[in-house]
Amino acid sequence: MKNIKYTNFRFILLFSLGSIVISSCERELSDDVEFAVFPSDGDVFIDTFSSGLDYFPFVDAGADPEAFSVDTEETYAGDASMRFDVPAFGNGFVGATFNTTANRDLSGFDALTFYAKASKAANINSIGYGISGQTNNKFQVTALDLAVSTRWEKYTIPIPDASKLIEETGLFWLAEGASFEGDEGGYILWFDEIKFEKLGTVAQPQPTIFWGEDIAEQAFIGSTLTVSGLAQTFNLADGTNQTVFTAPSYFTFESSDNGVATVNELGQVTVLGAGTTTISAILAGVRAKGSLEITSNGVLQAAPTPTRPQTSIESIFSDAYQNSTESNFSPGFGGSTTETAIITTSDGEVVSYANNNFTGIIFDNTVDASGLTFMHIDVYVQQAGTEIGLQIRDIGANQTIDTDVNTGLPIGDDKDLRVDLTGLTVGQWTSFDIPLDGDLTAQRNNLGALILVGGPNFLLDNIYFYSE
Repeated sequence: MKNIKYTNFRFILLFSLGSIVISSCERELSDDVEFAVFPSDGDVFIDTFSSGLDYFPFVDAGADPEAFSVDTEETYAGDASMRFDVPAFGNGFVGATFNTTANRDLSGFDALTFYAKASKAANINSIGYGISGQTNNKFQVTALDLAVSTRWEKYTIPIPDASKLIEETGLFWLAEGASFEGDEGGYILWFDEIKFEKLGTVAQPQPTIFWGEDIAEQAFIGSTLTVSGLAQTFNLADGTNQTVFTAPSYFTFESSDNGVATVNELGQVTVLGAGTTTISAILAGVRAKGSLEITSNGVLQAAPTPTRPQTSIESIFSDAYQNSTESNFSPGFGGSTTETAIITTSDGEVVSYANNNFTGIIFDNTVDASGLTFMHIDVYVQQAGTEIGLQIRDIGANQTIDTDVNTGLPIGDDKDLRVDLTGLTVGQWTSFDIPLDGDLTAQRNNLGALILVGGPNFLLDNIYFYSE
């Protein structure tokens, strides 16, 4: 029996928009019925907030709620500008979304534009529009590392497909801060004349999925995959190319064989049968570069059934044993891109990882493995060349994961053992029995976490510690 606990530490924006319940008899709509049309107001901040606009800082993620103000001294035009005081490293970051309660029809525009300057040259980590509690960020657009100088300049963030934005509330957002000692921080950002415009010079759209690569993966019935690497590049009037990263709902996804796999508007692929299919996409009538060829081998084979007695086992995840602790399989590490899911098959449960860069399995209670000598884990991969790094962490008597932010190495009373899980065979389970040696030889009585890097896609089962 597996004990599983999910926790998501990513910030969630909650907007209180109220709810209306309407009861009525069904009837056909007359041809004369007119559906609600929202105003095509493109203004966001022109000396003051536009209609219905408000400021929602990302406080739950650590943003400084006092970092924003309206500045009447420093402006590009008119009487006021937006000002953000970006804190130095260790003091949080600037992060907020500007949303309106008055829905906008932005389908007549092709870009968000604004003027910006900074007290020193800097790159804004993330900036864009479309963060909206009403649509669950369905049409979010992000530009990364936008370079700003110490003089006012105009910036353009194109709209991938304006026809989608007929009732948008998320008009502007940004996140900027120092992520390490010596990174840029302790400076001021100003924005002015923020608005959506019809420039007519946003041209040559080049959409991509999977970063423009044609990739292939093995799968099985019940697999869930996600279309990633979604971007759109436009050529601007000054001749430069501007790339924005887009939410999947801007794209129209296709599967060449829906009997093998289907794909929904969120880019979530569900494998339904055996065979081969290709996932592709179109954005605003332009075929996206990149594709995913899926070869499904049918039903996932079961991992090898463990035969060791329960008396010599401290189990983390296995149908064969009573687990020793509940575990958090989705710890939400900052910067992690990993999507984790527990898949139920006819033979039990397995844990699936997609788009992994780094994540962890955090034990609710530490495991005393001082009398045990090995860790066992079964790994299944669907793509040749997959390699996974595993770290077994003893978190020490203070029961806290202590890691050097620069090196990633354990500090304080923590110890770890790092191994590479290589030699994996596509379409088969590979079993590993890892000796608890090295730095864990003398300290393994407070095992508290497993850290996983690489992949990026793999399945795990039968994770337990044991002695011969």
